[in-house]
Amino acid sequence: MPDSSPPARHILSFAQTLKGGGVERALLRMADGWARAGRQVTLVIGDPQGALAHELPAGVAVRTLGSGSYRALFGLPAIVRATAPDIIFCPGNHYSAAAWWLRRRLGAGCPPLVGKISNALVRPDLPRGAGAAYRGWLRMHPGFLDRVVAMTPAMAVEAVEAMALPPARVAVIPNPPALPIRGAAPPPLPDGRFILGVGRLAPQKRWDRLIAALPRLADPSVSLLILGEGDERSALERLVARLGLADRVMMPGHAPDPLPAIARADLVALTSEFEGVPGVVREALAAGTPVVATDSSVAIHELIDTPDRGSVVEPGDRAALVAALNHWLAPGRPRPAPLVEQGPDPIAAYLALFDTLAVQSGR
Repeated sequence: MPDSSPPARHILSFAQTLKGGGVERALLRMADGWARAGRQVTLVIGDPQGALAHELPAGVAVRTLGSGSYRALFGLPAIVRATAPDIIFCPGNHYSAAAWWLRRRLGAGCPPLVGKISNALVRPDLPRGAGAAYRGWLRMHPGFLDRVVAMTPAMAVEAVEAMALPPARVAVIPNPPALPIRGAAPPPLPDGRFILGVGRLAPQKRWDRLIAALPRLADPSVSLLILGEGDERSALERLVARLGLADRVMMPGHAPDPLPAIARADLVALTSEFEGVPGVVREALAAGTPVVATDSSVAIHELIDTPDRGSVVEPGDRAALVAALNHWLAPGRPRPAPLVEQGPDPIAAYLALFDTLAVQSGR
């Protein structure tokens, strides 16, 4: 009898740690979907401990590298040789150096590599030298990635231009939507009205902008809740203390499931310097919660595509940020209607792409 199994029977992907982050959380949702669709899925994790460990799907095999350092990912070639996957998925820009290393070490024996764009490819925030190096690095990607996945059409256009890729080598597939996590402890919420930020406490997110805006709001009773953890915690706590905002700012750490907080918030704010397609913005719009976001990605205007869904401000414009926050906090301001996303199922779209590449590679 002919073999009826799909061409991409075995999918391998990888991550540095499970400490938290949108890239890793989306990867776990995709891995779960691929496994539920009957595929063999292997996740290689440097350090599997962390806030997202409880989200590891039951049907996924996990291989560990023994260290959460990025350098540990350069042990991937040995695991790929041992497990012989049909497809390798690179889950974001942060991991593309590991994908480059895989291609270099395995050469013609490397399975097809698919890389997802998780962050902006145009970075005006970088100094001139670093910006030139970054642009040069992006131009190397066609040499080691067989396909690039962009999460929105505008990001696909940016990929074609920044990476000098033929459009046929770029697919547009969104991340699968976040779903409530059964049994997850709800995050602590302020008693009254509050602004919500969700994301790592990292320099990229620029939570200092949001904290600094709080004393300038028209309503002094509005609180700020930031759900996330990271290296910037101490600096942000010092800023809160310096501004005398200890009674208005809550930073309880990572939330296993931020969806209840998103639905309850008066608005969701994103003040990043650069972004990809922020999952929290999609989740807020799906819940009918307005969004104030910096113009940190070409995808932001695709998500906040009408003024009744939210406001987009320039990253360094403090006055515009305060004005946008005050606009959405004004008494009686109507909330947007929950946004129902249209389009093909992301899990099925990824599997179709993987099967196509597996057939073309002859695996």
